[in-house]
Amino acid sequence: MPDTADHLARMRAAAPLVQNITNFVAMNVMANAMLAIGASPAMVHAEDEAAEFVPLAAALSINIGTPDARWAEAMCAAAAAARAAGRPWVLDPVAVGATRFRRDLGARLLAQAPTVIRGNASEILALAGGTQAGRGADAADSVAAAEGAARDLARRSGAVVAVTGPVDFVTDGARAARVANGHPMMPRVTALGCALTGVVAAFVAEADAFDATLAAIACYGIAGEMAGATAAGPGSFQVAFLDTLAALDPDEVRARARIVAA
Repeated sequence: MPDTADHLARMRAAAPLVQNITNFVAMNVMANAMLAIGASPAMVHAEDEAAEFVPLAAALSINIGTPDARWAEAMCAAAAAARAAGRPWVLDPVAVGATRFRRDLGARLLAQAPTVIRGNASEILALAGGTQAGRGADAADSVAAAEGAARDLARRSGAVVAVTGPVDFVTDGARAARVANGHPMMPRVTALGCALTGVVAAFVAEADAFDATLAAIACYGIAGEMAGATAAGPGSFQVAFLDTLAALDPDEVRARARIVAA
């Protein structure tokens, strides 16, 4: 299993510039979470410049949470530019099964060979072409129910696939592991899942995608556990979570990470 503390230290030392094309709800939360953990976020989503910016960044994240036609074209152009430039990029297929527009956009982005796909169980099932019970951006399927689809999607796409939930499942089609870090308060604060996608992109910029994804998810979950120990509710949790991300100690991360092979 990866040395989570080493991945955190390496990412912080590099402070990678990550271009994010994310949804309106997540922009502020995502930028603050990425800054807190040590990355450098850039929100560049306009069709006129999204692809041109990609070579300047160390990694790219794309979240389809609030798409429109021009935004979709910017996403596909940026993903193609990342593929051409050899930059790792992470796909967050928010509510990909909800409408034909999102299904078509998800398929177009999948064709651009994402390095990592991170989503909830219903999103991974939908992107893999299976039956899912998602309700918008909310998962209605268990992580366990999506493990087979995640392995299949990883083999077909060549991506690392991360199914996030109470216990996360990560696979590259050959290897698989579970991450048991996190806190029940995390899903009650909007955009924390979207922000995790940017954090994964920052870690992937500096290391092997499978190990880096596991390390990013574990660090994020550990920060959630520590923040949840002092927060009185979702409002104070959000503040405590940002503070905890910024103060994460590598030795404590190494001691608290709960990653096991699956």
